[in-house]
Amino acid sequence: MDLSILNERQRDAVVSTEGRIRVVAGAGSGKTRALAYRYAYIVNEIGIDPGNLLCLTFTNKAAQEMKSRISQLVPPGYTNDFVCTIHGFCVRFLREEIHRLGYPKTFQILDEDDMKSLAKQVLTENNTERSVKTVRDLLDKLAGYKTHNPYVRDIIVDRKTIEDRTVLSQQVQLIHKQKDKLALDFDDLLAFTLHILHTYPDVCSKWQERMSYVMIDEAQDCNGSDWDLVETLSALCGNLFVVGDPDQSIYEWRGAKPDRFVSFGCDRTIVLDENYRSTPGILSVANAIIVNNRNRIPKDMFTRRGAGENIIHFHGRDEKQEATWVCAEIVRRIGEGTRYSDFAVLFRAAHLSRFIEQTMIQMGIPYVMWGGVRFFERQEVKDCVSYLRLIGCDDDLAFERIVNTPSRKVGKITLELISNYAAEENTSLFQALKNHLGEGKLDKAALREFVDLVENCRLRMDSMPVSTMMEHILDRTGLKKEYRDDNDEQRLENITELLNSMRMWESERIDQDSDLNAYLQDIALYTNADYRKETDKVKLMTVHQSKGLEFPYVFIIGLSEGIFPNARSIRERKKAALEEERRLMYVATTRAEKCLYMTESEGFNVQAQQEKLPSRFIAEIGRELFVTEGEMDEALWNRLKLHLTIEDLPDSPDSSYEDEEESGIKAGMTVEHRLFGTGTVEELTDNGSCKVRFSNGAIRFLRPDVLKPVAVVSIPVSQNKGRDKLS
Repeated sequence: MDLSILNERQRDAVVSTEGRIRVVAGAGSGKTRALAYRYAYIVNEIGIDPGNLLCLTFTNKAAQEMKSRISQLVPPGYTNDFVCTIHGFCVRFLREEIHRLGYPKTFQILDEDDMKSLAKQVLTENNTERSVKTVRDLLDKLAGYKTHNPYVRDIIVDRKTIEDRTVLSQQVQLIHKQKDKLALDFDDLLAFTLHILHTYPDVCSKWQERMSYVMIDEAQDCNGSDWDLVETLSALCGNLFVVGDPDQSIYEWRGAKPDRFVSFGCDRTIVLDENYRSTPGILSVANAIIVNNRNRIPKDMFTRRGAGENIIHFHGRDEKQEATWVCAEIVRRIGEGTRYSDFAVLFRAAHLSRFIEQTMIQMGIPYVMWGGVRFFERQEVKDCVSYLRLIGCDDDLAFERIVNTPSRKVGKITLELISNYAAEENTSLFQALKNHLGEGKLDKAALREFVDLVENCRLRMDSMPVSTMMEHILDRTGLKKEYRDDNDEQRLENITELLNSMRMWESERIDQDSDLNAYLQDIALYTNADYRKETDKVKLMTVHQSKGLEFPYVFIIGLSEGIFPNARSIRERKKAALEEERRLMYVATTRAEKCLYMTESEGFNVQAQQEKLPSRFIAEIGRELFVTEGEMDEALWNRLKLHLTIEDLPDSPDSSYEDEEESGIKAGMTVEHRLFGTGTVEELTDNGSCKVRFSNGAIRFLRPDVLKPVAVVSIPVSQNKGRDKLS
């Protein structure tokens, strides 16, 4: 196999196949190429069957890119389902093993809207206000509860029927709602997988024997459960290949800690330090920033590219002038022959885009806000997929969405009637409609046609391709005609794109499960980046959203102290937060290929309640590495220096990820206070304190360091008088 296209360290990573290997891959260092060649080398040269090779990524887009590259290096058919995301692997694992928990292989995966609907049901049943905030708070509590409690063992596996669930906490009620529907959310996919692996030794042995080699990309973004999974699967073979860069670890709020990668016990460490993306000037800026962090693996990125353009720092008298200068520079570049899509404007927080957007509209600059409505969350797409979910899963949430889409004269009263029948007969909404079709308000030709369509599709779902079924539904229901009659071209385009995506999915599933339920489980994992058409527009996005992307010209705006780095984060988590903010800045700078712009302005920072000063990150770079434009008083640099001199940042309680996992406090946790006793954390406030409701009903706002997490004791329930659905 010809490896001459690789540099020396990439080749070293490819041929180092045995044992625990850590690859520190700097930004733009060709790690995807190295991973693809390593996969191909193991298959082509060592002769390992692809079915025994697991390659995990963090996004579907990255997985598709990996599959595409691998397919060019191995014989036809030698890529498989095990080049996927972590959640994608869990879905494939659970299709084989979830029956052990009483769930069918056709289990549902609930998206964010589905979980909001269930949360609203719980709030209604508890006579609690159903506002946007209460729904969000309940889902946050649910996430915290699932993170810190063995709920799969204590709730999912438990077969007792609880007659009055209102005696339970609302987050536990919500878990029971999911259990009733045999449905999982994203958190459940990993939790269920780990529970089965750790509970059933025969299952664990089977999967360990199957995985001869385990590789994971972006390992610095793994949380504790992710690491548990890859360590468990690779325990027998001992071949675990982790690729990452702790300098790009920016998801601590999701449980990812760079410490895990830094302290990873390995047989060898290989550093990929040659950058193929950026100019020497851009790399010098990035290196000057990140070298100030302690929690990292030292490396000094270099490139063989030409010198490139100067790095530009612009200082404006206010945000409006800052935005005007950025837009004028884009217009100037466009006049030189660049495209709008060559530009990205990055910011620490979404609200910072306001002046940029207003100015772009005024100057006629086309732009797109990255991270808008996801393709599969658009109304018309969700309507179509809901038909498929009702056909495949008898899904109540899907039924409620499409029973009157298009209109069948099914109003609130009719839906309540169907819901009452379903509750009385302990059946689904669709089955209740079938049982009483033709009675009273359910005596409608449109409802008969609806039931006939669903039943007809169910009879053909094992033999009819998903795309063909979707076309059949669009024709029978008249949905496509409705959009056409309304001259709604955008919706028609989205429906066409949905059908194209279905056909593409079918073409990629040769020799694999390609039935309706497999499709529904797979699309539940798709992210925003998976279905986004490239357009010639300037891209506006937060730094978090820019991870993994690259652009010829990058503007980092709002680089003021207290904004970037974020004052609230530093106040709450001290040095640990500052290091993560610095990693964010490192990610932002390394998105640029040709030219990097850093901009900030004077004024008053409302969020930090202080005068705006240039960000410390600009000062860390060293003024010899960039050119400043705009009228800037030297006194601003001096005031920044004084501000940093008097700043006292002790190590935060979570400076070690091991300490945080033992003592970290999150919403939904049960905690103990030495004076107030046991309580539940209802929310984490903006100033870093915890709102805790204690057993006597009293509410206190307390620092996290005075609270101790405690194990949750199961609440006794009355004797089961009915049959459990999973029995």
